[in-house]
Amino acid sequence: MKGVMMKSKFSMQALLFGLIVIFSAATLAQAAQEGLDQDAIARAIGKKGTASGDTYKVSFPRSDLQVKVGKVTIKPEFALTSWAAFNKMGDSALAYGDLVLLESELNPVISKLEEKGIGISAVHNHLIYETPRIIYVHFMGYGNEVTLAVGLKAALTLTGTPQKSEAASPEVKSETARQIEKVLGYEGNMVSGVLHVNVPRNDIHVKLMGKEIPGSMGMNTPLNFQVDGQNAAINGDFLLLADEVNRVIKALRDNGIEIASLHNHMLDEEPRVFFMHFWAYGDAATLTKGLKAALEKTNIK
Repeated sequence: MKGVMMKSKFSMQALLFGLIVIFSAATLAQAAQEGLDQDAIARAIGKKGTASGDTYKVSFPRSDLQVKVGKVTIKPEFALTSWAAFNKMGDSALAYGDLVLLESELNPVISKLEEKGIGISAVHNHLIYETPRIIYVHFMGYGNEVTLAVGLKAALTLTGTPQKSEAASPEVKSETARQIEKVLGYEGNMVSGVLHVNVPRNDIHVKLMGKEIPGSMGMNTPLNFQVDGQNAAINGDFLLLADEVNRVIKALRDNGIEIASLHNHMLDEEPRVFFMHFWAYGDAATLTKGLKAALEKTNIK
């Protein structure tokens, strides 16, 4: 009798173990199904991206363009890179980003995006004084991530955007770049002579459809420095709440930094946020102090 009971006990344990294994496998399979299909996105859009948390981002530097602001030749890594970020939102995905376009490319691309079910959330400039004129189209689409990637690919093919460019590797920072980081109090990455510093806005929690949009999808303040010896061209955009806008404008102007544009990047975000782009060229240390003064006028914690 004791042997029968022991056998029954072991059988029950084996059954429970089997159920746990089956349940765990099913849970993992469901989690994988709920996540982004990054490989399929890469195949559809024609280029591999990079993952940051639950966001998958693909970038397309416009190395085909020869853009100048005065005597400064604008590098693709500085202000001429199209990008698309994908993030899962329930059963669907959000595709969000912006495309760098010539004026002649603008409306054909807008029409193609609309045809593919991808909405337009903003059309504007990020630079001033540039030749030729460059327009930036911000887009947002909801649906299957692969379908969205196919639509974006169709829009990109209407432009001169290189489709197979390789991501540039980070390089050793120059002394000027290190000084910029010291003044700002934030570290960045140096690529092709351009220092990228992303200042997080952890105090702002932007939501779409009830879900918070991560900083990796543009919810931060990117400051870009195209280093030229001890000088630098600066460009980027401050992510701002309404009550911060004019405080930051005054700080930038007081420090000789020009305002390029003020606008939205989204349509139905909560809370309402604004993006302010800026431009200047000159002594890197002086301009960095100006940007620091502007950052101090925000509610960044």
